Amino acid sequence: MASTSASEASSSSTSTPHRYDAFISFRGEDTRTNFTDHLYTTLVAYGVHTFRDDEELERGGNIASDLFRAIEESKIFVVIFAKNYADSSWCLNELVKIFECATQKQSAILPIIYHVDPSDVRKQSGSYGDAFVDHEKDVDEKKMEVIQKWRTDLNRVSSLSGFHVKEQYETQVIMEITDDILGRLNHKPLNLGKNIVKMNSHLENLKSLIDIELNEVRVVGIYGVGGIGKTTIANVVYNDISDQFDGSSFLNNVRERSKDEAFQLQGELLDGILKGKSRKVSNMHDRMGMIQRSLRSKRTLIVFDDVDDLEQIENLVEEHSWFGPRSRIIITTKHRRVLTNYGVNVSYEVPKLHDKAITELFSLWAFKQNLPNESYKNLSRQAVDYAKGLPLALKVLGSCLFGKTKSEWKSTLDKFKTIPHADIQNVLRISYDGLDDKQNKIFLDIACFFKGTDKDFVLRILPKDFFGESGIRELHDKCLISTSKNKLDMHDLLQHMDWEIVRQECPKEPGR
Repeated sequence: MASTSASEASSSSTSTPHRYDAFISFRGEDTRTNFTDHLYTTLVAYGVHTFRDDEELERGGNIASDLFRAIEESKIFVVIFAKNYADSSWCLNELVKIFECATQKQSAILPIIYHVDPSDVRKQSGSYGDAFVDHEKDVDEKKMEVIQKWRTDLNRVSSLSGFHVKEQYETQVIMEITDDILGRLNHKPLNLGKNIVKMNSHLENLKSLIDIELNEVRVVGIYGVGGIGKTTIANVVYNDISDQFDGSSFLNNVRERSKDEAFQLQGELLDGILKGKSRKVSNMHDRMGMIQRSLRSKRTLIVFDDVDDLEQIENLVEEHSWFGPRSRIIITTKHRRVLTNYGVNVSYEVPKLHDKAITELFSLWAFKQNLPNESYKNLSRQAVDYAKGLPLALKVLGSCLFGKTKSEWKSTLDKFKTIPHADIQNVLRISYDGLDDKQNKIFLDIACFFKGTDKDFVLRILPKDFFGESGIRELHDKCLISTSKNKLDMHDLLQHMDWEIVRQECPKEPGR
């Protein structure tokens, strides 16, 4: 359902520049850690520059000057009317300011009625009526005028067309709200799919590394094990900063597409650099020349996604020197050696999700809400423990378990502990399949016998013809193993994958 603008209330306008695409007004105790947080994260992930008041300070009921400024500098207003919104004089003063700015600038207000009766908000009955009874106790005439203004604007804003969140899945509503806002902004970001969780820290860390104001070409690498979320994170960064460049291109799945679609990749790169104005060229050699000429004269943002060989980039941009001043290049890979060979300025290793984010992401797929159902809490703990913070595994497991009974959950989880899910294993196995025979044997030995063992000890007992030093380095570069305090380690799901490989090779002798 689309919102209508409050513009008909006034024909006046303001020349205040827009710093934010969207401003979210909400009552912190109602929705800060659930609906509002998920909506904010989704909007930011889709490149919508969004203001959210993270510290709701009750300063005598007055809105701080910086908050006034943020409202004045916003294009679209999202107001979340939950149960306790009207309890806060802060929120009500904020609402008055929002309506004032919206009418002056002909901006849109999008009301979200969250688990309350819309008529309670419009008519100030129910919990909203109780709130106003408290506000009106022992007030003078001047204060009563303020309260009447609260009532009037509350009715006006809540009567606009928006969204009523009641029984439906919140993830679905959040995507509908996001699509509505994107449509109003005429913004066409890369599609991220649904259930985007806790991208803010990744975005801020990478923006700091990218350092968009630095007056030089800068190459940033994003690396980590398969399924950790490298592509999604690169998408989020691209959506956030791409409009600050003369041209931009996100080349996805370069590793796989380089085999048969190199010419198409060149075309996508040119279309991004020239914003769809490139002329038709019939062969790769001529296209390469056009890419070189186009890059040199522009400040561009280029993302090479899922690269595992330097040649895959060089077939698209032959020389690092081709990039124009202040351009930014992002490379995602499972193989950190690619980043070293290309000469990246700085690299970002994607960490595993922390406990709260793990539970939230799994729950969004398994229950279509932020938290597990109470009766499934113990089983949910088993599922997230199996996934060990890997977003791909949380998504696959959650989707697989959605709508199943508790006995079906238990049976499914027991099966996965013995036989890994194919969708997870196929992603993890990509780097493994690129190993030579000696590296393959070292990897299987570590998984079966040496996880948690001192690296020097393992090097001493490996056969000499395994070339252990270089083999372990290669496994480390491909993010298949890690070392901490000189002890070898790997993600539990990689270890399970290895065990499954051994089981398939020796089905009648699983202990071999």
